[in-house]
Amino acid sequence: MLFSYHHHLLFNVLPSQLMITPEQLKPFLPTALEKTNFADLGERYQGKVRDVYKQAENKRTILIATDRQSAFDINWTTIPLKGQVLNQLAAWWFNEISDVMPNHIISVPDQNVTVVKDLQIIQVEIVVRAYLTGSTKTSAWVNYNNGVRDFCGNKLPEGMVKNQPFADLIITPTTKSEDDESIDPKGIIEQGLATKNQWDEITEKAFAVFRKGQKIADEHGLILVDTKYEMGVDEDGTITLADEVHTPDSSRYWVKETYEERFNKGEEPESLDKEFFRLWVRAQGFEYEDKSTWPEITDDVRAMLASKYIDLYERMTGITFTLPEDPDVIGRMEKNLKPFMVGVAA
Repeated sequence: MLFSYHHHLLFNVLPSQLMITPEQLKPFLPTALEKTNFADLGERYQGKVRDVYKQAENKRTILIATDRQSAFDINWTTIPLKGQVLNQLAAWWFNEISDVMPNHIISVPDQNVTVVKDLQIIQVEIVVRAYLTGSTKTSAWVNYNNGVRDFCGNKLPEGMVKNQPFADLIITPTTKSEDDESIDPKGIIEQGLATKNQWDEITEKAFAVFRKGQKIADEHGLILVDTKYEMGVDEDGTITLADEVHTPDSSRYWVKETYEERFNKGEEPESLDKEFFRLWVRAQGFEYEDKSTWPEITDDVRAMLASKYIDLYERMTGITFTLPEDPDVIGRMEKNLKPFMVGVAA
């Protein structure tokens, strides 16, 4: 494996001592990785962020984390080095929680690449929440604010306010369809998306992985607010963690030190995740149905978001993020992926 991860408990370090500044990241704006097109890597699919190369004959898949930035189901721009952050942070987290449940990783041959074993993916996104927050149509706060009190089978009390912790963790699943739709456990079983036994195990494992994530984040001065997991079944029938885990794209993180003061003032928490971007887009007057309200993403915003992703990586892992010396990311990946090149069947 390319990366070696060690558990560091160093986080009484001030952010300014760790953080790579937006100005330092501006030279990387022109070389942000928008997409790949490797002809000899297998059958290519393009996800929101990852380019996926299927190698069915080898029962494996190559996941390449690009720098694409999506929000509200719109692909807005690229964030320099975001793919490297996501890939390396996911690899670190998979290693950290490997004692809780198995995962799909075979190897990490490049900063932006993970090779994984094929799974039969369960067609449900498993969303675990510790706080009442969010800004999208499937988020807890938007639903609660609209009067919903039975959210995906969870009974929510009256009188809660935005960014308040729940009494206990809840799971709010969504379907993996074109338009993510909230669903409750009864619907999951009735629609055949998972058996009752599978869903019971998924729930148990999701809570266990999240609680370990909370503990590690807390040790590093962060609050793991919520996350989404993807799981699948391997050849032996074992439920296995897939996709990514506890990255700033799949999870919401707040800075622990400032959370309480900001919450008491009714201010948004200091976030180190994609929510910063969502809130910025909303603040520009964005309305999904009206394209004239879709803001232009400035280089300043791109560089700021890149610095937030890197800040989270460094706070969480205790590892200094290494800025690439060579801007030719495609060339570097091509070299590191040579052992995995197979060609495409006609």
